Amino acid sequence: MPAGVCGCCGPLRPRYKRLVDNIFPEDPKDGLSKSDMEKLTFYAVSAPEKLDRIGAYLAEKLSRDVVRHRYGNVVIAMEALDQLLMACHSQSIKPFVESFLHMVAKLLESREPDLQVLGTNSFVKFANIEEDTPSYHRRYDFFVSQFSAMCHSTHEDPETRTRIRVAGIKGLQGVVRKTVNDELQAIIWEPQHMDKLIPSMLFNMQDSDDLDRVGHPSTPSGVGQDGEENPAALAENCFRELLGRAAYGNMNNAVKPVLVHLDNHHLWDPNEFAVSCFRIIMYSIQAQHSHHVIQQVLSHLDNHNKNTPRVRAGIVQVLLETVAIAAKGSVGPTVLEVFNTLLKHLKMSVDFELGENSRRNSSSSVSSARGKESEERIVQNAIIQTIGFFGGNLPDYQRAEVMMFIMGKVPVYGTPCHALDTAQIGHQGTKRIQTMLLSSLIMVTSGFKSKSMAAALPPPFLDPLFSISLMEDSELRQLVLEILHNILDRHDNRAKLRGIRIIPNVSALKIKREKISKQDVAFMKKHGQQLYRHIYLGCKEEDNVHKNFELLFTTLAILTIELANEDVVIDLIRLAIALQEMALINEENLPMFIRCGIMALVAAYLNFLSQMIANPPFCQHVSKVIELRNMDAPYLLPEHIFRDKCPLPESLDKDDSQLYFQTADMAECLAGPGYNAERLSIPYVPQVTDKDRLTRRQSFVDTISLQVDIMSNSLPEKSHLAEEITFETLKKAIDTTGLEEQEREKRRQVMEKFQKAPFEEIAAHCESKANMLHDRLAQIFELTIRPPPSPSGVVSITAGHTQHQSVPVYEMKFPDLCVY
Repeated sequence: MPAGVCGCCGPLRPRYKRLVDNIFPEDPKDGLSKSDMEKLTFYAVSAPEKLDRIGAYLAEKLSRDVVRHRYGNVVIAMEALDQLLMACHSQSIKPFVESFLHMVAKLLESREPDLQVLGTNSFVKFANIEEDTPSYHRRYDFFVSQFSAMCHSTHEDPETRTRIRVAGIKGLQGVVRKTVNDELQAIIWEPQHMDKLIPSMLFNMQDSDDLDRVGHPSTPSGVGQDGEENPAALAENCFRELLGRAAYGNMNNAVKPVLVHLDNHHLWDPNEFAVSCFRIIMYSIQAQHSHHVIQQVLSHLDNHNKNTPRVRAGIVQVLLETVAIAAKGSVGPTVLEVFNTLLKHLKMSVDFELGENSRRNSSSSVSSARGKESEERIVQNAIIQTIGFFGGNLPDYQRAEVMMFIMGKVPVYGTPCHALDTAQIGHQGTKRIQTMLLSSLIMVTSGFKSKSMAAALPPPFLDPLFSISLMEDSELRQLVLEILHNILDRHDNRAKLRGIRIIPNVSALKIKREKISKQDVAFMKKHGQQLYRHIYLGCKEEDNVHKNFELLFTTLAILTIELANEDVVIDLIRLAIALQEMALINEENLPMFIRCGIMALVAAYLNFLSQMIANPPFCQHVSKVIELRNMDAPYLLPEHIFRDKCPLPESLDKDDSQLYFQTADMAECLAGPGYNAERLSIPYVPQVTDKDRLTRRQSFVDTISLQVDIMSNSLPEKSHLAEEITFETLKKAIDTTGLEEQEREKRRQVMEKFQKAPFEEIAAHCESKANMLHDRLAQIFELTIRPPPSPSGVVSITAGHTQHQSVPVYEMKFPDLCVY
């Protein structure tokens, strides 16, 4: 019988087709026939091998109804498909799913919003079904593209546009849920799909009017205040869900589209939305993946190094938010990379600023250049804040490494700076970079608590820091002292000591202190003279202002609280007396304001010290001098000299000894157990106990010239080989009385020095001699040591010609262990 006859006769048609036809009523408005749907469902469950045919027939009818615009039957067909999909979970459901997805794709391809929403809702239901076995051949490329297009809908009607966008976001969320947990669907993380998924979500999040809500760690629902679904909230939830499921190898593909979207839509200036996006990213991903995001932002900053200052500032601020969240968890190996990149961009910003200044000087557009300069300052301040905030949230052991790293980047005059090339930016640019790096160091060291000063201030950090403290710039010296305060002040006493003044009652400040440890005692023995020397030299700088003296006073006070035992107290008093003598004698021809400021600093510090060591006679002596100054010389006290328009004297009266602190009186007050008051009689002289970076390094040229000098001196000319011997020469050689007297005097001076000089000076003197001896021995060994003889020959230079002198093997002498 021909096949066409079977198609015309209803009873001869297959049963599954009859059951499918029965679910469609004559009037589509009546909806799906429930009883017939139950029959079809029972048949499909009983005969699962027929599922693929049922699906194919339903797909055929749906395609025909879509073309004929019979949307009522389309709705009935999709409802039937949904029920069959939910009811059947057998192995034969795979072919049925293919038919189902084909029908969903037909609906999404139509231009009718209702059909697109209908197909999306069916796909979301399918996405929520957990399949027992993975699919090997199913792909979702079309759905990603179609749902992404729906997220960018530009329909004229606002309500319809919102419906389509919401449907598109739900569809993307369904794709994410269906694919991210399926190992066979890892292709969804590839760039071609992420470049569609991520921008679609961000596009809808961008339209949100409530940016403050976006970016909070927990933002629950996607429903607006009026009960309607909010595309921005749904997109954010989908974005969070996608990032939360991202594995280690997929982070870069997930973050890069975010950066590209922010570039394309110019969202770095202003950067509120960019900051919100990265807050969502950092709170959604796993903590151990944070360094991937930081690396992506750093590389993006490198790619925009020549962009406008506001764009660069926006990226740096996003980086600040990123590291602020990451620092609370795991930052990974990117700690120094963050600082290295930021310092590089800091130098570039200074270069741009100085370039604008030079162009401004040669141009008439002053206002535009000033605006550019202020914008570069915004970038620089953002970088410093990022460095400081990130460093301040690191653990102490990592913070110490960061301090060393930043200190190594600070350019110091006279030393080779391998980190930042400052040859092209000149003095002004170098000072600007120094100021910014020291400012960032202040933020990094803020709150830093180290149990041992030797660990907090190692020589590689302390030496360059003190080298900067000797520069002729008051602002740089202030920054150095503030860094020292952050490191030395382990009990947060600095706020109580703010402002240089005569403190009437130190006990009222309730200063916190502990007994000095053995490690700190050893630190002061090794580096104490270095600290005193730089305080001494810092006091006599002619450009010192009120703030410099305030910081110097605070430095002395914190040293007394944190590191002062009996020997250190004596050293500090000797330092104060030396400062007083320097201001009185005035060999440096210092301005009168500096001399009076030094006197006021000494008065404020000795008043503080006398009360800290609780020595009543010492306190009485200091108070007496201060009272006399109040009456006769108020300009020698901090309350008067640092006041505006304070009258200065023409000279300081050296003869009026009652106005000055006397060494003999203080030694008498400190006589007794505990203090070695005899050392006060030895005047303090700044000793070089360390080799500064400015003088320690020898250039390559100096080394070669030294070698040439040694070689030339080792080969004297023939004319000087034979010296003429006369009677006078012999007489001078025999007469040694004068030499003996000189030798005795020299021996007496050495013995006196070793008996009376402080231990630190003796140690420094011996150390310098030992270092000199070691240097000379190293030079001699370098010149004299030659490689061992070799059978292949030794190259020698004779009369300008090279000669090869080979040594036979049987003549070479080998160690006993090498011969058998």
